[in-house]
Amino acid sequence: MKLTGAQILMKVLQEERVDTIFGFPGGTVIDIYDELLKTDIQHIRVRHEQGAVHAADGYARASGKVGVCLVTSGPGATNTVTGIATAYMDSIPLVILTGQVPTHLIGNDAFQEVDIVGITRPCTKHNYLVTHVEDLAQILKEAFYIARSGRPGPVLVDIPKNVSAAKTTYKPIEGVSIKSYNPTYEPNSKQLKEAIKLIKDAQRPMIFAGGGVILSRASEELTAFARKTHIPVTMSLMGLGAFPGNDPLSLGMIGMHGTYQANTATASCDLLIGIGVRFDDRVTGKTDCFASQAKIVHIDIDPTSIRKNVTVAVPVVGDCKICLQHLNRMIDEAEIQDLEAKLRPWLEQIDDWRKAHKLAYQQDPDGPIKPQYVVDQLYRLTNGKALITTEVGQNQMWAAQYYHFEKPGHFLSSGGLGTMGYGLPAAIGAQIAFPDKLVVDVAGDGSIQMNIQEMATAVEYELPVKIVILNNCCLGMVRQWQQLFYGKRYSATCMNCAPDFVLLAQAYGATGFRAERPSDVEPILRKGLETPGPVIMDFRVEKEECVYPMVPAGAPITEMLLA
Repeated sequence: MKLTGAQILMKVLQEERVDTIFGFPGGTVIDIYDELLKTDIQHIRVRHEQGAVHAADGYARASGKVGVCLVTSGPGATNTVTGIATAYMDSIPLVILTGQVPTHLIGNDAFQEVDIVGITRPCTKHNYLVTHVEDLAQILKEAFYIARSGRPGPVLVDIPKNVSAAKTTYKPIEGVSIKSYNPTYEPNSKQLKEAIKLIKDAQRPMIFAGGGVILSRASEELTAFARKTHIPVTMSLMGLGAFPGNDPLSLGMIGMHGTYQANTATASCDLLIGIGVRFDDRVTGKTDCFASQAKIVHIDIDPTSIRKNVTVAVPVVGDCKICLQHLNRMIDEAEIQDLEAKLRPWLEQIDDWRKAHKLAYQQDPDGPIKPQYVVDQLYRLTNGKALITTEVGQNQMWAAQYYHFEKPGHFLSSGGLGTMGYGLPAAIGAQIAFPDKLVVDVAGDGSIQMNIQEMATAVEYELPVKIVILNNCCLGMVRQWQQLFYGKRYSATCMNCAPDFVLLAQAYGATGFRAERPSDVEPILRKGLETPGPVIMDFRVEKEECVYPMVPAGAPITEMLLA
């Protein structure tokens, strides 16, 4: 059976059980869009190609599937780069399909030609330029396999227009095997035994869980392991939800804006078990002082991440879920009772730290709205069940601190790249993945405007995404640094010409509400959450409120500025 490249693409997408594509059409992908009409694959046309990648990213994080987006060549392709880098930094499985000029024009500076393979090489797990239609099916299969296997990540496939139109005999490809790419899933048993020995000997152990736990669907195994061993758990920003945030063993988030108990316990522990983490600079602070009393066990599927930033006593290369399954089997009941008694003083010490410096704020009923109060009320009114996306900045940190995530895949945020404008399109992707769930984007007034055009996407597809804007009329996180370290010299961070977000919502055909007093917060949240369709809620919050705790850049994580 002879098929065009566009038809082969549709065949492979259906074989890979792709049900949704986020995209924006153009000349070099017109044949693909023509074939897309003949399938049952849902296409969500965004308003900007960056939004397409973020939406596919949000879909992938929420559902655990590979997200797919489709854009045209030239500026369509280059507009995806920020979204691709966002997914790459956070190890999110995506397949990005870009159109390209015909092969005979490549290198001739043709209209809307750009070397997107060269541009994205540093921020993709792998990428391809398809030069022959006969190779298309194999390349697409490899792209999905690479994106979802091992440490996940984005894979780009660049498809010239003549390849989409050309015909070849199509034969379904059953399986994919790449000689040079063989991720290690099963851990070395000797290394696991070493880890168990350190756990038995430790007096003050801690677990540090990251996004890898969520990506490998290992949250149940992690929870079982922590409860079985009575070891307290802290999480990175990307790891929130990997362990229930309301569990007594949960210390909350670690790092620059981590909790007092998490940062202090890390500095005091004698064993730190890192699972699916990168030990990035926002977590470690000054690396020489990070967990300086501890031996570190590092479990990760990516061997290049181990020993990259910290000294590791026991490296364990393998899938987080499989490693935890092995560890759970290796600890017997007698050892559990011994561990419980031995760790009681350590857990009591942590509880004292927790009580001494709780996450706290003071909401004056007659004063300005505290942003923490908005997130607190959102958590209460949703019973912690909403899928929360965030933009980047203070809004992101307050959401991480005050919305206590109980399940994986409920906190979707740009961690490694810190991409403003991520939250709204990611919320659209999450809502497509789970049409019956409540999806809320916690945003700032600066970051929401980065991709505000995607309000039109939410309205067109009748997606009931709710947007909570913590509006302090400034670029809050940069302003906070200027306030604390630059003598309140607010250079270019005050946004005194922000739009009226209520009118803006109405202009897009959505609903808008505003809260200006603390007494408005609960009723506006209730009204916004109950109103059908997309809603913007504009909360005018205190301008100079800061995120605490805060570790100054380059300082040890024990040197926290406290509220």
